[in-house]
Amino acid sequence: MSMIDETHNAGRESWVASARGHAEFPIQNLPFGVFSRGGEAPRGGVAIGEMIFDIKEGLDAGLFSGAAATAAEAASGPALNPLMELGQSPRLALRRQLSALLSADHPNRVKIETLSPRLLHNAADCTMHLPAQIGSYTDFFAGIHHARNGGMRRDPNNPLNPNYKYVPVAYHSRASSVRPSGVPIRRPRGQRKAANEDAPSFGPCRKLDYEIELAVWIGPGNALGEPIPIGEAGNHLVGLGLFNDWSARDVQQWESQPLGPFLGKSFGSTVSPWVITTEALAPFRVAQPPRPAGDPRPLPYLWEEADQKEGAFDIALEALLITEGLRAKGLSPHRMSASNTTDLYWTVAQMIAHHSCNGCNLTAGDLFGTGTISGQTPEGYGSLMELSADGSRQITLPSGETRTFLENGDEVIFRAHCRRSGFVPIGFGECRARIV
Repeated sequence: MSMIDETHNAGRESWVASARGHAEFPIQNLPFGVFSRGGEAPRGGVAIGEMIFDIKEGLDAGLFSGAAATAAEAASGPALNPLMELGQSPRLALRRQLSALLSADHPNRVKIETLSPRLLHNAADCTMHLPAQIGSYTDFFAGIHHARNGGMRRDPNNPLNPNYKYVPVAYHSRASSVRPSGVPIRRPRGQRKAANEDAPSFGPCRKLDYEIELAVWIGPGNALGEPIPIGEAGNHLVGLGLFNDWSARDVQQWESQPLGPFLGKSFGSTVSPWVITTEALAPFRVAQPPRPAGDPRPLPYLWEEADQKEGAFDIALEALLITEGLRAKGLSPHRMSASNTTDLYWTVAQMIAHHSCNGCNLTAGDLFGTGTISGQTPEGYGSLMELSADGSRQITLPSGETRTFLENGDEVIFRAHCRRSGFVPIGFGECRARIV
């Protein structure tokens, strides 16, 4: 499953000065995204330090050959769906050629550097777009601590539904309202009914919340009626990003019975702009944590030994909040929580296998959310619903402000990093949006 090669070499450095020691995008990362400059059309790029490598310009300069050229052509347009459709082999070829071209020890470094005004653009001068045209978006519920914390309100003695440890539970949401990082989120309106109210009312959401999740980008799809076996699920995964599943809790709580989330979720979701590929993440694969004693073994279609041995990812997550009061006092964003993707109860491969087990056809550019990734203790809770106990406990910020849920002007920022001894750390960039 893991493929560690020369592109992960900790000794490899780039001639792009800002990439050396970069906390997010060193040469060992090389994530794909879609960017534009000024009035130019969006096109594919690769993050390298504080710069964006222009794939189309690289193609025009004749820098790619063979399968890498095929992948570069697929990645050079306004969406990455064609690249995602190709699968891993061409994508890996492109990664290897990109790594070599950007390496400080490339034999033609001087010639390539002379092209840098065409090839490289300052990321600060660019606008990032959605990485792909999202055909379908499915949100899972794989963070068991979040599921348990939410279920405590319903039944403290049995917070998890009986199917939770058997099924990677999910629901289909709106692909049309997913937006890239930086686009503001408008406070939604809807029906809400508090416990002390006799009837519902209509108006702005009173309990606006965030949820820190992974974005899972799907590559080659499957034909309708043909499930994806769990042993092949990795071939259908392009990479990961960060995802904010914004939630109008009061609307959600009133409307969700009996069919689940609807308007409380569909008003907007935020995804980070860079796709961190499975190839870049190879050194940070880890074993799926063992299930607690007494938990059922997944059914055979959800179980593969290789997936259990290295199907999880070791990714440290942070959720931060910046408010008007913090801005006014010149204070930094306040860290609300820190968790890790090893807190997920199901692997990405299990999600893919289950999603397609009934014959549902996935397509390149489909997006999954993993579900909120919360730790076991409050320091790791990935939503305000958990941190504030559904609004019953105030959170005091360094500015002196208090919060139970989000106020207008608040901006939520997610960050993620992978670290392992012997390898260069990589990051995901930011997933952020402000409430208006």
